[in-house]
Amino acid sequence: MKWLLITSALLYVASIRRPIFVVALGCSLAYLASRGMALGRLPLIGPQDTLAFFSGALGLMGLPFIYSRQTAGVRWFCWGCGALAGLFAALALPFPTLNMPLPPILDTYWFELHVALAFFAYGLFGIAALLGVAFLQGGGKPALDLQYRAALVGYSFFSLSMVSGGIWGYYAWGTYWLWTPKELWTSILWIFYSLYLHLRLKGQSWERGFAWLGIIGFLVTLFTYLGVSMLMRSSHSF
Repeated sequence: MKWLLITSALLYVASIRRPIFVVALGCSLAYLASRGMALGRLPLIGPQDTLAFFSGALGLMGLPFIYSRQTAGVRWFCWGCGALAGLFAALALPFPTLNMPLPPILDTYWFELHVALAFFAYGLFGIAALLGVAFLQGGGKPALDLQYRAALVGYSFFSLSMVSGGIWGYYAWGTYWLWTPKELWTSILWIFYSLYLHLRLKGQSWERGFAWLGIIGFLVTLFTYLGVSMLMRSSHSF
């Protein structure tokens, strides 16, 4: 069913109209569903499955924002969401699929909940970054308000992901916390968005800074997800 992933990547990149984006998202979700049914679990192991899941999370989390009235005046926003989702779908393609049962240490709903919530949060942080760009390009206060909402919901998902990850860690290793690079960078990301969301209280004089920090936050997110896995040895590496 890899053709569904290829189709979603192509349609995402071509999603200059919202219906094309919806079809691309449908292909992405159909691919993930077919992988899940074949494996009997969520496809969350290995680079291809995690990148494809991230692409699907970006599309799914972006859907309500591309249909929001506040983004109607930002002509490139739908395409921007699609291009971002399409990028990660394309990055997944060269990697082989890992068709194996979950190792015993991962065979728990807490693991699947932990990873799925993290990717939903990553997707919302990516949408927040695009809304920050929209604000800096003259999108006005509505774009900044949406950026805050996207980051806030993403932060909530990410907090729940950390809680479920701690529970999974306790069942897997007998401790809620291991001093691995992934966990340290996860904490850095959580602290970053905690401070970022509180910065909104500084008022209008900090609006441009708030938008820029939302963009920087997504770069921190990408390093937490991809950089740590590729550059550092960790029990969380895909």
